[in-house]
Amino acid sequence: MSPVTGGVVPDARAHGAARWLAERGVGEHSRVALDVPDVLPWFLGADLLGAAALVVEPSWTPRERAAVLAAAGPDLVVTGVAAPPGEPVAPAGSGGTFFYLATTSGSSGSPKVLVRTRDSWLRSFAALGPLPGPVLAPGPLSSSLFLFAALHGLWCGQQVTTLPRWDAEAAARAGAATVHLVPAMLSALLSALERRGGPGTLRTVVCGGAHLGDEVRARFARVLPDAELIEYYGSAEHSLIAIRRGDGGLRPVPGVDLQVRDGVLWVRSPLACSGQLIDGDLRPSGGWSTVGDLVEFDASGALVVRGRAGSVVSSGGRLVPAEEVEAVLRSAPGVDDVLVTGTPHPRFGELVTAIVEGRPRLRDLRAVARAGLAPAYRPHRWLVVAELPRTPSGKPARALVADQLAGGTFPAEPLT
Repeated sequence: MSPVTGGVVPDARAHGAARWLAERGVGEHSRVALDVPDVLPWFLGADLLGAAALVVEPSWTPRERAAVLAAAGPDLVVTGVAAPPGEPVAPAGSGGTFFYLATTSGSSGSPKVLVRTRDSWLRSFAALGPLPGPVLAPGPLSSSLFLFAALHGLWCGQQVTTLPRWDAEAAARAGAATVHLVPAMLSALLSALERRGGPGTLRTVVCGGAHLGDEVRARFARVLPDAELIEYYGSAEHSLIAIRRGDGGLRPVPGVDLQVRDGVLWVRSPLACSGQLIDGDLRPSGGWSTVGDLVEFDASGALVVRGRAGSVVSSGGRLVPAEEVEAVLRSAPGVDDVLVTGTPHPRFGELVTAIVEGRPRLRDLRAVARAGLAPAYRPHRWLVVAELPRTPSGKPARALVADQLAGGTFPAEPLT
């Protein structure tokens, strides 16, 4: 059994990985960095020993990799080794044991290294509840979103399958009953299912990571009429914060306290990380904390997330939440995904700029914007790109796009 899932360890390789690590001095309270193609056996093996594991993201630059490893201070870096099968190992540690060194997604800056206890994710699994299997984690386990999907699937006692990178067609034909993804992936998956002419095997879709618009929800209901859509709002620092099932809106996870201060959400949660590693030392967290998300509560008491303060565009004296605009524009014909940002303008400060992935027509985009967005929120500059750069979790890489736009190196063309 795996301490962090309570489910059955997939095979003897996790125990073999634990024995391999133990022979090299890894034990309870150790830290290991995993730079291996098959992450799950090594991760579960480290957890059996009571060690905390960091999963190296292959796309990190040498500078990013060095910075993350310096922050984490691992006792061992495992590189390019296949996990050998082995005899069972007795689990070590408790619910308060550190098991995961999570790195932030990097969508708005350089990754940070956060420390999680087993209980923080076990409580998160319980908040989400049991889900049907097989469970698909459709991206690399270096992303905490997909690692969470895999471990939650094991906690449910289900078979787990993974994809090395996001591929909507592969996800559509994977034969999964449950899939975890972000809104951009959901739009692409719905398109793939429409092309295939049927809903396939999916019974549950778990969607997090960004704002999901009503247009995508309506499309989901058309394409997957018998499936359940579970939306959640959370962060790398706080894990799950609120969950939406059906039409009830986002509701805080039991035990999670929320406050809104000057429009910004503050969270106090038993699901939150224990702190951040800097130069190998833990800087503990505690009490109330924020990642800068702009929110409000509607008349029913549901949480409405406007987006990260860093993704807000300041245009003509108005603050435009990029994620809300993106959620509307994703419903336009021919749009695979869209990223909204600001580009400098001498009069307005910034122009609301939409960078569209796919083959849309400008008139369709403008029609959708007129129908779904207030005038101040509508893009004034439209760009098209073959493929948006993405973080490991599949979200558009905002910081990278902003830097390349500012430097004039972003490979996009005006949409006319």
